[in-house]
Amino acid sequence: MSGRHRRPSPRRAAAAAAAAVAVLAVAAGLRFVFPLLAGAGCGEPVRLDVAAAPEVAAAVQATARDWMRTGTDGARCVSVTVRAAESVDVASAVGREQRAAFGGWGAGGAGVAVPQVWIADSSTWPVRMRAAVPGFTMTDEGRVAVSPVVFAVPEPVARNLGWDGRGIGYQDLTTQLTSSTTLRAGTVEPSRDAVGLSGLLALDAAAASAGPRALDGVLHALATGRSALRANLLQQFPVADDAATVAGALGVAALSERDVVTYNAGSPAVRLSALYPQPAPAALDFPYLILPGVTDEQGTAARALFRALGGATFREQLGRAGLRGPDGVAHGFTAPDGAPDVADPRAMPVPDAAAIVRALAGWSGVVAPARVLAVVDASGSMRDPDGTGGTRMGAVLRAARDGLTLFSDDWQVGLWRFAGARPGHQELVPIGPLAGNRGAVETALAGITAQGGDAGLYRTVLDAYRTVQDGWQAGRVNSVVVLTDGVSAPGDLALPELLTQLRSLKDDARPVQVVLVGVGDRVDRASLDQITRTVGGGVFVARDPARVGDVFLQAISLRVAVAR
Repeated sequence: MSGRHRRPSPRRAAAAAAAAVAVLAVAAGLRFVFPLLAGAGCGEPVRLDVAAAPEVAAAVQATARDWMRTGTDGARCVSVTVRAAESVDVASAVGREQRAAFGGWGAGGAGVAVPQVWIADSSTWPVRMRAAVPGFTMTDEGRVAVSPVVFAVPEPVARNLGWDGRGIGYQDLTTQLTSSTTLRAGTVEPSRDAVGLSGLLALDAAAASAGPRALDGVLHALATGRSALRANLLQQFPVADDAATVAGALGVAALSERDVVTYNAGSPAVRLSALYPQPAPAALDFPYLILPGVTDEQGTAARALFRALGGATFREQLGRAGLRGPDGVAHGFTAPDGAPDVADPRAMPVPDAAAIVRALAGWSGVVAPARVLAVVDASGSMRDPDGTGGTRMGAVLRAARDGLTLFSDDWQVGLWRFAGARPGHQELVPIGPLAGNRGAVETALAGITAQGGDAGLYRTVLDAYRTVQDGWQAGRVNSVVVLTDGVSAPGDLALPELLTQLRSLKDDARPVQVVLVGVGDRVDRASLDQITRTVGGGVFVARDPARVGDVFLQAISLRVAVAR
């Protein structure tokens, strides 16, 4: 809402405040501690740290308190700490601990620790994390609550378009998003918010069947009204019910059913309708995750607490928060008109990692216009097989061609190849707008073949960094993307010298991101990590060359966090 300074109405303020209670609670450091209810036979208590999504944190508090008071199921010897924590912040904390570059969601909130139990808002989080760090194993005990993801529309807009909760279809929705000159769409940043991601995935699947132009139109429509936080998105809905205000405000956005219920409970000037399209987007399903590293006693206590969350106390608390029980049935609140009686999460399957990565890469291509120098390793080792009957080079070029289709014409892209320590690299296409050089990039990619010898990787990284920095442009993500098997040549620049020169070149006023995509089992990740820690960026490694396409898309998604 840049440039808008209108004072919100009291009713609007109440609605926004009600909808943002969970966010404000996190900002205030909401933390519930249940001390040991000591009794005979208890020694040192088992301490359990639980990080819960803000929507369910208060309900977990009330249930854990009752569980502790009764002392049932071993509760008398357990001390539980419940923290309200945004899922993106917990995911980021895990990323820091695992030293992993999780594409797209950035650094997260500072000071958030990795818990023993994580109640995330959506199962898309563990899917993304397992894809990024395959060795990071979480035990999923099951969901504790459900809130369907809907498309929220101000009631006057819904009436004018003839939309109701039961009748809306994706074709109608995508047509309006791509052709209407009056309907303003928006989304919360899907790389950081499960509701935004669910809405993006649903619209992405619907629009993709209509062709690239329709998909590009949907993404651009959503990007015009995007917000970093769900609370900020809610503030873009109409502040008054006159026609001019309604027309100029946000007209449609993916939200959770709970968001709509809470917003309307604040008596806003304009209520929201909730549209339930079919097939339903992936719901918020609040998985109860036991993270690695817990002791046997903590694991036992965590499972006992999960059983306690299946009782009547917890279901009652969920209803007060506008959430359905894990069976998808609403108790204790009135669902919006058109809502299904049962919102069974099994009918709203969680998308797989590949679908999530591709959708976020496409989103990144729209919201984070880039100036990119792509550098392809053409050394002799790239002739090695990829495990599918092809070569590493073939797998890398396929990944690059697929990625190119996601970049809009306002991207600026150049292409190098490198092999041997000197001269190190060859410019195939200078950096320029894809509107004019897309064909040249495609042709050059098709012509790259593996050469003899090893690769002068470090010297090439330094030269590429200088090239991008010399032509640095404001308003874009300026970056170097290197696809390599990580085998450097004799006579190449030494790693310490590369790091020294990069430190001297680094300019916070002209940041250049280095993204290194490693292919195969000879990649020296530790050395590549030193490069990206020096100048910023990320390292993504496909030990199995056949997976380089998925890894490349994760690398593209990383740029969203840098662009914000």
